[in-house]
Amino acid sequence: MTKTHPVFSPMIQGYWRMAEWGMNTQQQLSFLKQHLELGITTVDHAPVYGPDSACERMFGEVLALDSSLRDQIEIVSKCGIYRGEHPQVNHYNSSKAAIIDSVEQSLSRLKTDHLDVLLLHRPDLLMDADEAAEAFAQLKASGKVKHFGVSNFTPSQFDLLQSRVEQPLITNQVEINPVNLQVTEDGTLDQLHQQRVQPMAWSCLAGGRIFSDDSEQMCRLRHTLAEVANEVGANSIDQVIFAWVMKIPAKPVPIIGSGNIERVKTAVGALDITLTQEQWYRVWVASKGHGVA
Repeated sequence: MTKTHPVFSPMIQGYWRMAEWGMNTQQQLSFLKQHLELGITTVDHAPVYGPDSACERMFGEVLALDSSLRDQIEIVSKCGIYRGEHPQVNHYNSSKAAIIDSVEQSLSRLKTDHLDVLLLHRPDLLMDADEAAEAFAQLKASGKVKHFGVSNFTPSQFDLLQSRVEQPLITNQVEINPVNLQVTEDGTLDQLHQQRVQPMAWSCLAGGRIFSDDSEQMCRLRHTLAEVANEVGANSIDQVIFAWVMKIPAKPVPIIGSGNIERVKTAVGALDITLTQEQWYRVWVASKGHGVA
């Protein structure tokens, strides 16, 4: 597989459900090696994945079994979401101290000396862009983070932070799938395409709703996706969905959430599928329930 991004592999392995996969550490190591063989070298983490940051800790235990793998992967993690305990509430914190502390804890859990990419996980309504930029500069200078980006930011929030940060923000991780079309319509992908910033796409399969929901919209989508799968020789509608996401001109990099290596192989097969304009819009029409004007 050919890299399409200076940092990310063509697809990214998401580890947000790692604690639910039912694997021991040796099995997790085998899974990591298997997706590396498929060309998926970028892994997506966050402190809030799993109870008490379990997913980062578990991944760190995997790397401890074979430390040579660290040089073969790009680790993406995040910061900014804090889970409260009664009577406190979950909240966001993008202060300089909070960002640096979060990174230090992630590095400890992941058993590594640096993150390849750090993302602000959610827009913080109290974000002081100057403080965040100071944190980024300090982490970059110390070698603890190589690149920075954001997740779930609006175009204006992205621009605000970029106006204060010296190095370019390299991504905005956003939800992209045929069910939730928001970022295709609200300017988010337009802005990233304009600035040649490649988005990371989470929940490409809409959390499984496309496969399990019997609403009229989902039935239309499944029917159309199956038709297109037959036309392009896809093994499943999963492949058509990933190909649909990657057809978008901003060139989103899909995140795969499954811990089943066969499902991962299926997803990777989408890299060999190219939809026509008409096929892409047929999926869009099936989602919308109406044609273009």
